[in-house]
Amino acid sequence: MEQPASGGDWYHAVYMSYAAFAGKGTTMQQPIMTDERFLSRPSEPATEADLSVAADLSDTLAAHADSCVGMAANMIGVSKRIIVFADEATGRNMVMFNPRIVERSGEYETEEGCLSLTGMRKTVRYERITVAYRTRRFREATAVFEGFTAQIIQHEIDHCDGILI
Repeated sequence: MEQPASGGDWYHAVYMSYAAFAGKGTTMQQPIMTDERFLSRPSEPATEADLSVAADLSDTLAAHADSCVGMAANMIGVSKRIIVFADEATGRNMVMFNPRIVERSGEYETEEGCLSLTGMRKTVRYERITVAYRTRRFREATAVFEGFTAQIIQHEIDHCDGILI
């Protein structure tokens, strides 16, 4: 059973009790890292042992869904190459382990904000990207993304590389 997107405190408490009873565990929203020294360090490659980090990252993104569309593991204090983002094409959050952009096209300039940092910053992004990554099952995959989803992924990969935007 997945936790519904809304429902208030009472509903959340009931769901959490059910999830624990059903053996599904509980959500693990983590505090947001704002230390620029930590965020500016490149992250280490993720391994299958980091699956729980991806779950915590997903839970934290869900908790900030009103103000955030993507997160990297270093944003919750874990220096691993893991990202989660809202995929416009599917309407669901997607997790990537060790993502890297292998193709890009359609350069443009934009401004972005970040949950870990204050204010907006100018940056260059690409309209269309191809990303190589590992899935939740740690299988190799490649996918093409366009538009806003591509922009989100580029921002989160920058986080993994220690680039602050």
